[in-house]
Amino acid sequence: MSTLKIHTIESAPEGSKKQLEESVKAFGMLPNLHGVLAESPAILEGYKKLHELFSTQTSFNAEELTVVWQTINVEHECHYCVPAHTAIAHMMKVDDQLIEALRNKAAMPNAKLQALHDTTLTLVRNRGNISDEELTSFYEAGYNEKHVLEIILGLSQKVISNYVNHIANTEVDEPFKKFALVH
Repeated sequence: MSTLKIHTIESAPEGSKKQLEESVKAFGMLPNLHGVLAESPAILEGYKKLHELFSTQTSFNAEELTVVWQTINVEHECHYCVPAHTAIAHMMKVDDQLIEALRNKAAMPNAKLQALHDTTLTLVRNRGNISDEELTSFYEAGYNEKHVLEIILGLSQKVISNYVNHIANTEVDEPFKKFALVH
């Protein structure tokens, strides 16, 4: 049983109020995840900064960002992030076939995205351990050392959200509910 609550701007600790106001401006609503993270201004700021860095300062395009995020979300069985990132992928104009393949643990639509998916999954499952052969395969698919590091940046962001959502059992926001996974 979780005691983590979903803060509003009014109930949040002082150090989180401005960050939550920024979330409302960015999303047109206060995502429940941000409301939970608000209990600790440091984790809210860290999560938001990692998101900004991963989504705007890495070399990944919209499809590749989605592959990294959703591979991790699905592997971690995050009831909140899978539907949220499904909605985000639609907003980013990611192809429906890729979105559904990720949600359903199906093959990626091309070899390069499959290599990104496989490498991300290996890093998640093996806690960062990856063989030389697996790295060579990743590089042969068109990626390089920078991309491995950028996957780890995305993984850092998703560990925060996925783990917090497990502990808090964060309620999925209304706009994302239509993308919830059915078990």
